[in-house]
Amino acid sequence: MHLQNSTDVFVVGGGPAGLAAAIAARQQGFHVTVADGAAPAVDKACGEALMPDAIGALEHLGVALPAPEICRLSGVRFLSSGFSAEADFPSGQFGLSVRRTILHRTLAERAEALGVNLLWKRVVTGIADNKVCLADREIRARWIVGADGANSRVRRWANLDRFSHSRLRYAFRRHYRVAPWTDRLEVYWGKDSQAYATASGPGQVCVAVASRNPQLRLDESLREFPALYERLRGAKTTSAERGAVSANRRLKRLYRENVALIGDASGTVDAITGEGLDLSFCQAIELAKSLCTGDLAHYQTAHRRLSLRPLFMARLMLLQDGRPALQRRTLRVLRGRPQIFRKLLAFHVGRSSPLDLALNGLTLGWGLLTA
Repeated sequence: MHLQNSTDVFVVGGGPAGLAAAIAARQQGFHVTVADGAAPAVDKACGEALMPDAIGALEHLGVALPAPEICRLSGVRFLSSGFSAEADFPSGQFGLSVRRTILHRTLAERAEALGVNLLWKRVVTGIADNKVCLADREIRARWIVGADGANSRVRRWANLDRFSHSRLRYAFRRHYRVAPWTDRLEVYWGKDSQAYATASGPGQVCVAVASRNPQLRLDESLREFPALYERLRGAKTTSAERGAVSANRRLKRLYRENVALIGDASGTVDAITGEGLDLSFCQAIELAKSLCTGDLAHYQTAHRRLSLRPLFMARLMLLQDGRPALQRRTLRVLRGRPQIFRKLLAFHVGRSSPLDLALNGLTLGWGLLTA
């Protein structure tokens, strides 16, 4: 940690989004400082699966996850009421599952290796003009990046706190000591909730449940998914239950003067897509480009473009929420016509066009009518 009086880019928040922004800006030659009230490795409730597009963004940032501590994912499997359907990621593509703490530690190490000035356990108390205020000093900054999460104070200080959002959902996550039974991300559809199961290292599985009920917890909700419940019966837990709020949240503006927002501070996509981290990494790359040109309007345009596909897929998938009969019909169609599922998954990870989605959407719709 080095206390300096000025920096090119000051990132408020040292989570994955903030560290990715710092890495991308440092790759462009900026002097970068990051401040966070916590210290690595920080845990947070999330499904811990990285989609193929996230892998590409991490490679661009020069971030290499430690091989012994990751699990490779070949595709996605949906399950509901005894029905199931599955699809592989597009040819040559794969996902990864990694503990959030390991991801955070690896990003912090990459940032430090590049020369980013990391101020851990240092709380930012405000921003003013070209200054960032800490408890004991002010640091001048040409650019200020708010990466301080869904309840961002930077967003409020910059008067950017106008947004629209969908109905809130509530997610809870825990790890179980049990041998992984698949190399796919599994999504279990229940009457009013979804469960997600992903291998998370040797002998460990990450399980998350999301619903609109803020009182629902893992132990209670898992009984709604008998197949998953049986696999976890008797397994020891290896982490505490953690919760988070999930919603599609879209901000009116993402920047003001020299302040820009990234990650959950800049809007969120429902956790059902698994695209939150990917969006943060891709936003970081686009933000660094815009800092080079001094044009934050370009960043806002790129941010909107990056969000369109995940937001659309979140709304499409949430149409199934609370509709068991529709879930069963959908899975029957996807199982009977696996090419539809493969193409929908390809669009989900950014490997096919909106036209392909429209054509397959029509096929899926006809299949639902005739199933």
